[in-house]
Amino acid sequence: MGNSQEPQDFNTSVMPSSLTPVHVAKAADGLNLYDTASHQVSHFVPLKPGEVGIYVCGATVQSSPHIGHIRAAVAFDIVRRWFLKLGYKVTFVRNVTDIDDKILDKAATAGQRWWARAYYYEREFTEAYNTLGVLPPTVEPRATGHMPDMINLIQRILDNGHGYVVTDADGKPTGNVYFDVASWPHYGELTHQKQTAEVDEAAAVADRMGPSVDATGDDKYNPVDPADASPDKHDPRDFALWKAPKDTDPEDARWSTPFGVGRPGWHIECSAMSHRYLGDGFDIHGGGLDLRFPHHENEMAQTRAAGYPSAARWMHSAWVTAKGEKMSKSLGTGLSVPSVLAENSAWVVRYALGSVQYRSMLEWSDQALVEAQAAYDRVSNFIERAGVALGGQPSREGVTGISADDLPTDFVAAMNDDVNVSGATAAIFTTIRSGNTLLSQLADRADSEAVQAEVRETLLAVRAMLDTLGLDPLAEPWVSAGAAGGASDGTTETPEHAALEALITEQLNARAEARKARDFAKADQIRDTLAEAGITIEDGLQGSTWSLK
Repeated sequence: MGNSQEPQDFNTSVMPSSLTPVHVAKAADGLNLYDTASHQVSHFVPLKPGEVGIYVCGATVQSSPHIGHIRAAVAFDIVRRWFLKLGYKVTFVRNVTDIDDKILDKAATAGQRWWARAYYYEREFTEAYNTLGVLPPTVEPRATGHMPDMINLIQRILDNGHGYVVTDADGKPTGNVYFDVASWPHYGELTHQKQTAEVDEAAAVADRMGPSVDATGDDKYNPVDPADASPDKHDPRDFALWKAPKDTDPEDARWSTPFGVGRPGWHIECSAMSHRYLGDGFDIHGGGLDLRFPHHENEMAQTRAAGYPSAARWMHSAWVTAKGEKMSKSLGTGLSVPSVLAENSAWVVRYALGSVQYRSMLEWSDQALVEAQAAYDRVSNFIERAGVALGGQPSREGVTGISADDLPTDFVAAMNDDVNVSGATAAIFTTIRSGNTLLSQLADRADSEAVQAEVRETLLAVRAMLDTLGLDPLAEPWVSAGAAGGASDGTTETPEHAALEALITEQLNARAEARKARDFAKADQIRDTLAEAGITIEDGLQGSTWSLK
């Protein structure tokens, strides 16, 4: 069975940052986050000063990832990065569900070993995370590696009188174990199935669109676990902690326990692994909106029924929709991560996935990708021009060393407002506009050294803000992706930028000649044509400069 003893001093043994003193920024005092359980945005206070523990439900590795899966990963990556920028030491746990009915059934249909299928698609998810700049978790436990933890947790639930073992006619355990919902009076506190008071509009929208005990009936997004439909249950609300094997289950997909041979129910793995790696209570439990019920409701109940505190705060990222429909595999292969990346750079895809606050539904469309590409062009254009003007870029150490206290106040305010990425992005482009104005003034001002210092400060702020969102084009993985994924460092221009510079310079020279000949109609026509193409012209004493809008 292996050693089920609690790991000692997990942060010290696993996290390199544990050796670095923690200096939490003053900006952290203003952080407010939404809590699904309370339906309110409230001030965030960590359970341990200077540290944040986060558990996020990861993938069930049954098949290839699609954009809907990766949106949650990007959303919580941004949340994590903001905590890091605020100066917290973050332990981030994201599990892998590598054993369940879907994996077993699909592997059998394809003539595969179930564990081989799970590992193949786990690697696909990992590749997608890496390609899109999602930081690797502190630890990424697999369900199959934590059977002793799950068995011990179930035994605690049984010992506390909140579960029951199903026996056969001879009184022998069948392998089916259920949580006794009636014995737990707190059941429903996450999704408020007993609540009658009005809730805020965001929660109301989530309840209307998401699986919830408030909306009974057939739920196409969250099919019932076959074990949860068993006639052996004492109450329809009871759910499986452990399941007897199906006749078709392979022998290596069965584990022996005091309550019979079988495999874990859907919910128990997260309770076991979050407790193992984050201990008695942790700050944030995250996941997609569709996990609110039944997965997280059941997880909260069984964790507390085992005698452990649950997460202090529950956060859920909203869905990606396509034409108003929740994204799922039924919408076709065109929304798989590999197919989307075949048509768009990884930076553009990440920007599109993280372009709205995590609690907002994200409509996926060609237009969203066009807007993301336009954002990349504006960002890379400014960074390249500023780098050329300064003769080089700030170092990565200089960018990452910027504290949240030194970032623009409007960016900090937006991120502290429940990680409002839309507001944060607006702050970035406001700063870029200021930077472009400074660049246009650089050749016109006698105090060019002072202006250069302003340009450097602006460039550093822009890159530090982008880095907080995982979008600094001069960081990994974008640098290794080349022109398709990152900007130039400013010491040399990309071929694309050089070509654009040559074409626009030709037009600017023609406009200058027209103005010199007092042919203002032609000069205005050239300016208007460039404006329609997204090029802004700035006229100065030393000539005209351009930038992307």
